[in-house]
Amino acid sequence: MSGVAANRDQCPAIPYTPEDYATEARRARDAGASVLHIHARYPDGRPSFRVEEYKAITEAIVAEVPDIVINLSTGAVGVPIEQRVHQITELRPELGALNMGSMNYAKYSSQRKAFVFDFVFANPFNEIVYLLEQMNAAGVKPECECFDTGHIGNTRPLIDMGLLHGPVQFSLILGVLGGAPPEARTLGHMASLLPDASTWEVIGIGRTQWGLVAAACSLGGNVRVGLEDNFYVPAGGMASSNGELVEAAARLVELSGRSVAGPAEARRLLSLQDPPVETPAAEATMEPMRHE
Repeated sequence: MSGVAANRDQCPAIPYTPEDYATEARRARDAGASVLHIHARYPDGRPSFRVEEYKAITEAIVAEVPDIVINLSTGAVGVPIEQRVHQITELRPELGALNMGSMNYAKYSSQRKAFVFDFVFANPFNEIVYLLEQMNAAGVKPECECFDTGHIGNTRPLIDMGLLHGPVQFSLILGVLGGAPPEARTLGHMASLLPDASTWEVIGIGRTQWGLVAAACSLGGNVRVGLEDNFYVPAGGMASSNGELVEAAARLVELSGRSVAGPAEARRLLSLQDPPVETPAAEATMEPMRHE
């Protein structure tokens, strides 16, 4: 929905305050989103890993779109593991993002002939196990984020240990330099490696996102779009909101002959519990569509 790295100098639509997040949540929900993935920020736009910001943002979103499924991030670089999970254990969202392996994480500029940034995204097994244990104790379903084929394989010992329970939800992330390239054939290969009965979505990074959304639709997967992953609509202009990206993804889903799913259907597909109180809402969301 907002990501953690970019700012309004790069894309003016990125939400900063809880009110911004609520407005973006409404736009996304109306356009077709059923799940929102959240990285928290201070009101001035700086990334926050504090429970206070996660709580304020989540409460503002739920007040605006009560039926939406909330997915909180645990991903970070250089942040103590306890500070990456306390929003999960205290707020208990329905989903928690779980990065499934370590990798180089970089961006290269062919114009400059140099790396824009270059770091190691470390997610060793001991940290993955700790995060899983915390999620399981809080009753939060992990969303397994896999940037390459090896990350998919990393789920096998965790399933064998009884820490990951099927059906596992996978996010297949393509387009980060250091991970899987953003090609339809790569997505098809990654999808073929998933355990039986898994659910999965594609997360395409950058302008190549739209071809990957179309590929996921044809392969029977689900899709995520949003300003964390890509700023641009298929025609090439910068998106004015998360909702504009969701609307474009919804059109691709429908053109593929599939239908979008509302939050209730998304919960069924993801094997989540029904919310305690049903809230009427327009049924016009992805299968299960979620965005950043």
